[in-house]
Amino acid sequence: MTDKSDNKPKLLSGGNPQIPKADGDEPVQAYIKAMPGWKHDVGRELDALIERTVPKVRKAVRWNSPFYGIEGKGWFLSYHCFTKYIKVTFLRGSSLKPMPPETSKHEHVRYVHITEDEGLDEKQMKDWIKQAAKLPGDELF
Repeated sequence: MTDKSDNKPKLLSGGNPQIPKADGDEPVQAYIKAMPGWKHDVGRELDALIERTVPKVRKAVRWNSPFYGIEGKGWFLSYHCFTKYIKVTFLRGSSLKPMPPETSKHEHVRYVHITEDEGLDEKQMKDWIKQAAKLPGDELF
């Protein structure tokens, strides 16, 4: 859904872009472009890091969040904008070493919160992405 006055995606609560469900790089890039403020730069960095780490990564937008996966293996990572942070979701995060710090009500899911002050820990994130891409993913949709 877009704001008709300037043709930009609507920002939902917490500044999360509202992007229609779609497969491929194009909707993910639309999401990143619409990420507000400092989150935009982190989104670009995160997307580029995932592409460098997992060259044949599959992309989609679902539930107003970019998803990354491996064809035939499922989805391993997504992220979502909140007011004060970007929540990076590792769908099999409980299998990662070390485990991402934030817990979930879902047994296997773990999160990392990226804040403006702390930024993206590229080395740790790359390690988690490598590990996550090797695990069986989730076929959520």
